[in-house]
Amino acid sequence: MNRRHFILALAFAVLAAACGREPRLPALADGARVLAFGDSVTYGTGAGEDEDWPALLAAATGWEVVNAGIPGDTAQAGRHRLQGLLDEFAPELVLVEIGGNDFLRRRTESEVKEDLRQIVRLARASGAQVVLVGVPALSLAGAAIGRLSDAPIYAALADEEGVALVPDVFAGVLSQAELRADRIHPNAQGYRRMADGIHARLREIGLAR
Repeated sequence: MNRRHFILALAFAVLAAACGREPRLPALADGARVLAFGDSVTYGTGAGEDEDWPALLAAATGWEVVNAGIPGDTAQAGRHRLQGLLDEFAPELVLVEIGGNDFLRRRTESEVKEDLRQIVRLARASGAQVVLVGVPALSLAGAAIGRLSDAPIYAALADEEGVALVPDVFAGVLSQAELRADRIHPNAQGYRRMADGIHARLREIGLAR
């Protein structure tokens, strides 16, 4: 291999390694305001007061986590209420957990993905960091055998928009009967598991300590 080819090969290797590394994000300080934007799973349906994952994440991090979960909300409808929340709270970070109700209504994954894209872009335009929480694909077979997995649009969208993803945490909770209040909602123990998983992922990418 001549010198020119060696230099090109080395450059491609460095570029490939860089692309495979996820950039670390600046850590949020104690008291930072975070918006947890989602549906009933963010709201905490299936558990008691202060047992929802946003409340548990706030206790673990020292952040002010605003629970903006609305039972029954969809990505299609939710994107129209986000701007008001961004204006009111000016969060430094927006955690997005939504889309499950769209799947229940049999909307196509491509439609849900584009609504999620608008949510991500609107939040980023406000100056906030954005992290997606993967939501399980609708699967009767997966639910029956306790083996749910994220809908693939979440990983694809995170890659396309350059935002971080919390993968497999929600799906992992719903895959275990002892962590569920019903087929689509965690119980108190399940929300604790979700909060722990989200917190661990935020530490991994540098946002949390």
